[in-house]
Amino acid sequence: MFLGLDGTLYDYFNGYNDLKNKNIRFVGEANQRIKEDFLRILRYFRFYGRIAEKPDDHDAQTLEAIKENAKGLAGISGERIWTELKKIIVGKYANQLIHLLYELTVTDYIGLPVNGNLQEFDTVCKNVQNLFPKPMTILTSLLKVPCDLSKLDLRLKLSKDEKNLGLFLLKHRRDLTKASDTSMPLKPYQDFILDARESSATSRIHELLKYQGEEQLLKEMQGWSIPSFPVTGHDLRQMGISSGKDIGPLLQQLREQWKKSDYQMNKEELLSYVKKA
Repeated sequence: MFLGLDGTLYDYFNGYNDLKNKNIRFVGEANQRIKEDFLRILRYFRFYGRIAEKPDDHDAQTLEAIKENAKGLAGISGERIWTELKKIIVGKYANQLIHLLYELTVTDYIGLPVNGNLQEFDTVCKNVQNLFPKPMTILTSLLKVPCDLSKLDLRLKLSKDEKNLGLFLLKHRRDLTKASDTSMPLKPYQDFILDARESSATSRIHELLKYQGEEQLLKEMQGWSIPSFPVTGHDLRQMGISSGKDIGPLLQQLREQWKKSDYQMNKEELLSYVKKA
């Protein structure tokens, strides 16, 4: 379909009406178009999520052609597949479209686990609505064990950050949750960030909160400034503690006291604790 210089619309495949009605289909014969580039299977779902007005308004012949040609995706590089899959998974109707990919056996050729955790996926899709999660945050919900992530990485060639985020979510999605003390619900997440002492910890906690559907806690965490532990090894040496073997464990003890105080104890208060000990 193209527009002539005189404004005439040349439309050989009824594309104008499809666009007007937001129908998603291949130009011409679907089987032929897919065989020209099997990645068009995933592009179909990406554009469906962007344009369609209903989650399940697919053309039956189009879906049949996709199912017949799904195995062709086995020859497409993981990088190209991941580029498309990321856009599908954070787009509109991601929940329904991933289910459909499984029904059409497309998932057999793009690295997703054979027995994906679709129940968890459904829950997380609801949790992350309007929270703008990273694609890996949603995708991890389909994985049950770290081995699933290893297989996914082997096929899709994930970045180091994506793989590490997936491992983090798999490990902590159940055991790192808000505190039972309603006055300090963020405490477990804050403690984790302070203990991790790495720049990526805050971002990963944000993604975990999205995964868990903790919208209000996410807002509070995004407004939280990481406090600085006020005591250093130099402070302890000035108190006469010279052994490096003693300084490390003592600093850790003081850090635990500081955390228990909700990060409120200052240097003098912490050092007075050393004197008492």
